[in-house]
Amino acid sequence: MQLANNVVQLLRSFVTEPGESLKALRSLPVTLDAMRLARQWPTMSGAHRPAAVPAPVPQQGDQNPLWNFFENRKKGRGIWKWTHYFDVYHQHLKKFAGQEVHIVEIGIYSGGSLEMWREFLGPKCRIYGVDIAPECRAYDGNGTKVLIGDQADRAFWKRFRSEVPRVDVVIDDGGHAPHQQIATLEELLPHLSPGGVFVCEDIHGRHNRFSAYMAGLIDSLNEGNPRMQPDLSQDASAFQAWIKSIHHYPFISVVEKREAPIRGLIAPRHGTEWQPFLEKELPR
Repeated sequence: MQLANNVVQLLRSFVTEPGESLKALRSLPVTLDAMRLARQWPTMSGAHRPAAVPAPVPQQGDQNPLWNFFENRKKGRGIWKWTHYFDVYHQHLKKFAGQEVHIVEIGIYSGGSLEMWREFLGPKCRIYGVDIAPECRAYDGNGTKVLIGDQADRAFWKRFRSEVPRVDVVIDDGGHAPHQQIATLEELLPHLSPGGVFVCEDIHGRHNRFSAYMAGLIDSLNEGNPRMQPDLSQDASAFQAWIKSIHHYPFISVVEKREAPIRGLIAPRHGTEWQPFLEKELPR
């Protein structure tokens, strides 16, 4: 059924956006080349496949309080995370610690990570938990509001936005199916506050449709046709104006929003000595 849906979606894209679809099709060979490089990495790099070693442990001590919280959770509400996620969380979310911040976690499960976010972000944070299981209402209270709904249901997100006008951080640890992840990103990323961060966890498997979706967002960050006037410059698209960066780590993606939109992208030249052939190569 999923394969049939993918084929229908592909055919529809060729009808609605034939030009973009042909460009995407032309890029398929280099996408496959990159996948081949990844598969053949030990041979291509001249290295041997290393012996199995434990997964890297996040930074210890005060450098990563999220990891400390997880390591010390011997009893109480459960937390189940890949260990390499904790450095990702800390890198992208530490700027919110101690601030008034409104965070949404999709996928409450046993409720332990709700407590982890509060400990890390501090008493000023406002936490919203979203889950499809009505039993998760048990975690409502003490600065945490629980909303029950299906993350693939766009009507649910419309109601959510009316109830929660401010969202600074989204952690999508919900159903992990690509259609759920795509619906959540489309409904919440535009709603994210300036400077906000969107995190999607558990993106598993090659040919993952959510990974392909993220590749389309990355491609949109590269959009443009720079002009010489006299420096290289171009007007920012609406997406480039607001989206600061997109990061992908094993199984997890992060999108960061700018504090304020930019008007354009520019590459100024500094210095006085230039190779003459360069002037002929630059786009105009």
